[in-house]
Amino acid sequence: MATVTELRYYPIKGCAGVRVERAEVTRAGLAHDRTFMVVDEQGVFRSQRRDPLLATVHPTVENDGDRLSLAAPGVEPVAFAVDTVGPRRKVELFGVPYPAIDQGEEAAAWLSRVLGVPSRLVRVPPEHDRSTDGLTPGTSGFADSSAMHLLSQASLDDFNARTGDDVAPLPAERFRPNVVVDGWPEPHTEDLLRRFGAGDAEFGYTKLAIRCSVTLVDQSTGAKAGPEPLRTLARYRRAAAGGVALGSKFAVLRPGVLRVGDELTVSDWGVSEL
Repeated sequence: MATVTELRYYPIKGCAGVRVERAEVTRAGLAHDRTFMVVDEQGVFRSQRRDPLLATVHPTVENDGDRLSLAAPGVEPVAFAVDTVGPRRKVELFGVPYPAIDQGEEAAAWLSRVLGVPSRLVRVPPEHDRSTDGLTPGTSGFADSSAMHLLSQASLDDFNARTGDDVAPLPAERFRPNVVVDGWPEPHTEDLLRRFGAGDAEFGYTKLAIRCSVTLVDQSTGAKAGPEPLRTLARYRRAAAGGVALGSKFAVLRPGVLRVGDELTVSDWGVSEL
């Protein structure tokens, strides 16, 4: 039986996560997950792929989402009221346009200083109704795709055992999961899940988590620390559709509450897509 050992949500896409013991699960994933996004002057999203210093930005959601504070090393923190009613502007995520609400000049100036490039902060509007792809239909905020990313400790341990003694073990944070589970004896059991419950929430499998160059970034420093994990994953985790995979993604079938220590109850299994 697998149990939840870690829970994280990421208020701003690409920025540091918030580790919690309990999380509300909405249709779009853990509450406040990827509700905000940093964009350039043209409205195109910023990612650690090109802006790894995003990892050093630590957001804190206050008053159940009414306020947001931002902190980063060597910079005075900033806090501001979240705008959920302002005019909509067009932003782009992987070439797809979405409406968003700009969060104002103070947040933009602070992020531009930290990242060293002109940047603005936007939020999903209340009417945000994005459809995500994969085996199970769903929705999400500004996540790359599905609402929830799950990684098992067994898969992480198996990966670290393959890198060699000259490579320090990578922590779960390098892969930016929402949920880490432990208790399965075999790695990659999460690839086989098709429907499961935890707490009083329920999830449906969408697809494998294909890893990109964001995994090369040390999440504590914002510095690129490659070539791991992509070098090792390329030796044994190549996906049939391209890329390398570690962990799996899920849509939310039933909202609820998820806690560290909750057991996973699997109601449907499948076969690996690898």
